Amino acid sequence: MANEFSWGLDAPSGVFKNHALSSKIREAALAATKFMTFVEAEPGYGKKRGDTVTISRAKNLTEPTSGTFNERDAVPVDAFSLSTTSITVKYYGRAVQYTSMSELLAHFDLRDKIQKKLRAQMTLTLDSAAATPFKAAQIKFIPTSLANGTFDTDGTPSTQATQNLTVAHLQVIRDYMMDTIHVPGWGEGEEYIALLSTKACRGIRRDPDFIEAHKYTGTAYLVNGEIGKVENIRVIEVNHTNALSNTKGSGNVLGEGVIFGDDAVAMAVAEDPELRAAIPGNFGLQHAVAWIGLLHYGIVWDTANDGEARIIHVTSS
Repeated sequence: MANEFSWGLDAPSGVFKNHALSSKIREAALAATKFMTFVEAEPGYGKKRGDTVTISRAKNLTEPTSGTFNERDAVPVDAFSLSTTSITVKYYGRAVQYTSMSELLAHFDLRDKIQKKLRAQMTLTLDSAAATPFKAAQIKFIPTSLANGTFDTDGTPSTQATQNLTVAHLQVIRDYMMDTIHVPGWGEGEEYIALLSTKACRGIRRDPDFIEAHKYTGTAYLVNGEIGKVENIRVIEVNHTNALSNTKGSGNVLGEGVIFGDDAVAMAVAEDPELRAAIPGNFGLQHAVAWIGLLHYGIVWDTANDGEARIIHVTSS
């Protein structure tokens, strides 16, 4: 019967080492990725369409004090204006090299494991890239007490947060989005989406108002990680700290987050990300696998204007 173990000396007078390997390969856990769920590819753009897609945005007409006019008067004329923004695609990708010997001698499927980990890396990387334009929102909300906070509308938070997120803050943000800047609900509904870091979600979970509400109401969850709905805001936990930080504000008191409605961030895709195997080198002894895509993300409305802004970024100076 063959010996299942291989023994050797690491030095003439050293200790014995057991070189047997477990048949189970442990794998590192992944952070939950959520931002890509709420980004849609810009229609009409793809291969053979240049490196940049221009997005046209129609501004609102001003509501008149009165919509009436006299019979012999000319119909009042309002100016209609368009604005544009653009997204220029970039290459995204990474690669892993390995040798023919390592593949031949490894007791597990080396290529399969490499491809699996590359797909995981791709998912995390693109999720972080998608989060960036969400956090580029011009409107920042900084919690400064249990029930209130400060809105900055120039794209830069100028106040330091002294409090983690609470249900009262979500109520303030919801009313601001609904009544002040008139953000349309996500999709075809009237609900807003909140992607919050784990620390921000903890602030919500600990709030007695959240606990009390969930004794009597339920919700049909939209995506994995949704912890509930507050004031028509669906709260979704993100534990991907490259996308949303847990260390904002004074003494790292605040968890970062974004609350948004419809048409918040767009994606331009010239070539979908995919795994590719390199042509083997050195007579087939050297191999490589990569994930590569040609795409990029951009905020659609990079303003704080009423009727245009779509995102509020919860953060701190």
